[in-house]
Amino acid sequence: MTSRSRTLLALFAGAIFGFCGALTSGVLAEHSSAPARAAAGPTLPWEEASLFAEVYERIKRDYVDEVDDHVLMERAVRGMVAALDPHSTYLDSQEFEEIRLSTMGSYPGVGIEVAPEQGAVRVLHPIEGSPAQRAGLKPGDEIVKIDGVDIGGDLADATARMRGSPGSTVRLSIRRKGSAALLEFTLRRTQVEVSSVAAQMLEPGYGYIRITSFTETTADDVSHALLTLKRDNKESLKGLVLDLRDNPGGVLEAGVAVADDFLEQGVIVSADGRTPEARFRMDATHNGDLLNGAPLVVLVNGGTASASEIVAGALKDHGRALLIGRKTYGKG
Repeated sequence: MTSRSRTLLALFAGAIFGFCGALTSGVLAEHSSAPARAAAGPTLPWEEASLFAEVYERIKRDYVDEVDDHVLMERAVRGMVAALDPHSTYLDSQEFEEIRLSTMGSYPGVGIEVAPEQGAVRVLHPIEGSPAQRAGLKPGDEIVKIDGVDIGGDLADATARMRGSPGSTVRLSIRRKGSAALLEFTLRRTQVEVSSVAAQMLEPGYGYIRITSFTETTADDVSHALLTLKRDNKESLKGLVLDLRDNPGGVLEAGVAVADDFLEQGVIVSADGRTPEARFRMDATHNGDLLNGAPLVVLVNGGTASASEIVAGALKDHGRALLIGRKTYGKG
């Protein structure tokens, strides 16, 4: 084994010990050969470390293509975490920042929702009032280049390139159905405000609120939507439909706050885990039901997940809402 390989293996093992301590400290401690080392923290059995080193060296030496050390180690970490359960994922700093920005309710960019489709990145829709909408981007547009760089179907790269400091510009090359040539758009980035809540009246006295995800602003947006619906109906509602279909979740505290809007008391969510921070309980704050007991229906489907399931489950378990739809995702 080369000196470089030993160094990488040592760094890798050190990082993994720190990560796994909360997950498997009991198992790892059983393999410690000395009490002093057990007290200092769990260590990886030498047989396992030797196996990893052997596989690592074999890949470096025999694999058909040369593999960068950093890439190999990162993929090893990703594979290890992904194997824990369907919901565990390793995030590097850039991916974590993307997750953080997506839950803030605003971000610096051009204001379009995009998705991968058949090897391309396409516009789902431009956000109302955003630079993208004002420039004329349309749903279905394919983003081919950003600042002259081909992006193919790399959604993460496209998203990162479109974001930037407010006031700066970005050039998008767009392929649009019916147009033979690429369309060029130069957009000036701004702070885009994203609302996860939409509301309307279904008929006099009956309101509808849709929550697409739970961000840091969702709870306030729901409260504001309820107040607006009440004002438009002479301060009262006969009933409300809360639509959580295809809502993947998001910020747990936001979901708890939304459930709290309709509950007088009781447990909204509780958790039990191996670490102190994984054990908690969140109750209704006794601020009262903003609907004053009016009937509440919650729409759910297979895309209702995580924080959305917590909201739906709490309202159902307390007899506060009728759930209508299909079985939810199963990540509560």
